[in-house]
Amino acid sequence: MARNEQLIRQHKLLQLLEYSRFGRTLDELRADLVADLGLSTLHERTVRRDVEALQAAGFDIQNDTVERGKVYKLGPNNTGVHEIGISATELIALSIGRELLYPLIGTQYWRGIESFWNKVQESVPNGVFDHYSRYRKTLHVFGSPQKSYEKQEGMLKTVHRAILEHRVVEIEYESVGKPATTRRVEPYGLAVYQSSIYVVAAAPEVEDPADRLRHWKLDRFRHATALDEYFKPDPNVDLSEHLGKSIGIFSGEEPTLVRIRLGQRAAAWVREDPWHPEQKLEAQDDGAAVLTVPVSHPREVLPKVLSLGADAEVLEPVSFREAVANSVREMASAYGTTSG
Repeated sequence: MARNEQLIRQHKLLQLLEYSRFGRTLDELRADLVADLGLSTLHERTVRRDVEALQAAGFDIQNDTVERGKVYKLGPNNTGVHEIGISATELIALSIGRELLYPLIGTQYWRGIESFWNKVQESVPNGVFDHYSRYRKTLHVFGSPQKSYEKQEGMLKTVHRAILEHRVVEIEYESVGKPATTRRVEPYGLAVYQSSIYVVAAAPEVEDPADRLRHWKLDRFRHATALDEYFKPDPNVDLSEHLGKSIGIFSGEEPTLVRIRLGQRAAAWVREDPWHPEQKLEAQDDGAAVLTVPVSHPREVLPKVLSLGADAEVLEPVSFREAVANSVREMASAYGTTSG
């Protein structure tokens, strides 16, 4: 049996029973498990054993005989599991978090968010919700482009299962401006960055451990298949530490420290909206400042520097300075011609 396979199935079983108001037959549960977990086969006996294991663990799963057969559903002793006490202020905080997670629309994560949000709304007294509704109108969350991963939901489920089971995934990946290629990757986790979902996965053909982890944008997946091949995760990989090394989403265990001279106004803006938790700003006598920030790739710093115009100048390293200079020259050339 694959690692965690039984635990994953039983967790999904609880979700299916929770969402089902009128219960599900064993065959219906089996079909849902196959579809949701991307299984090739699953016997009804296995589903029955999982249900019995959950009952033995104390979950109130009851059965009843109806026209379509014997159905299973959560009993009344489980209805209070999600009852919570929550204040209007906590409702506001929760709703803000929900809106910040809009990039997950179209995924199983978003359905979980919506299901929980609906339960919260149903469980709080009317007075509390009315108080929340009045004050929530004073705060608006926006700025993240609306996008949906509904088309990639099947691939996302495949990748998520492979992460939990440490399976190798074969993907068809199409980078911008390049033909699609077939790759084999070892997925470690998912990251949401600027409204996009990325799969953090190792490229097994790369020998240097410090350079094996890559970030694969889910928008560029054309196909994903979890193989019957397993990998041993590197115990030294800490995704939180890995993802926090640079100002963007590009991977790299050893980011480059880039020094940027900022004018007085640009320095003030970067103080208000820091580019990275570990950035350093050295004040200059003329009111300007020199920013030192870790960057994994010139394309991470390029849009930030260009957005500040002449109020920002990359000082070093030379490769990053040249990348910005080349972009500026190309822009100058484009704007130097008369528009049609």
